[in-house]
Amino acid sequence: MRFPLHYIGKVSKFVVSNAMGTVVDTLVLWVCSHFIFADYGYVGEYLVSPLISFECAVFANYLSSWHFVWRDRAKRYGKSTFMRKYLMYNLSSSAAFLAKMAVLLLLERLFGWNVVVCNLAALCLSGCINFAMGEWVIFRKLKVER
Repeated sequence: MRFPLHYIGKVSKFVVSNAMGTVVDTLVLWVCSHFIFADYGYVGEYLVSPLISFECAVFANYLSSWHFVWRDRAKRYGKSTFMRKYLMYNLSSSAAFLAKMAVLLLLERLFGWNVVVCNLAALCLSGCINFAMGEWVIFRKLKVER
């Protein structure tokens, strides 16, 4: 099965958009794990900090998805669906987050890598899940577009 060419532009936008989310995620994770929750041990560094950084990144990614990646579809949905779509996006991202956390914790246990390195590796998996959910569920084409 060949990868449809029309996805190249969408995937490219998604990668750029999520690079911004990765920067947000990593920066917030670093601040939380090194300054805010540094004295809370493993739970603060490997559980609470990634959760907070994740939610910040989800919001940044949703905004860029709405206004950049799937802008053509978002216009057709209208502003009234913005919050409903955000809830769906957040739920979808939460499922991807659980997968990300499993990989993050597995990498930390197997290799003893720093939380930021584990997080970057785990983001690759969650990015694939998020694109699929964005393309075929959250920002799916309306029936009149097909």
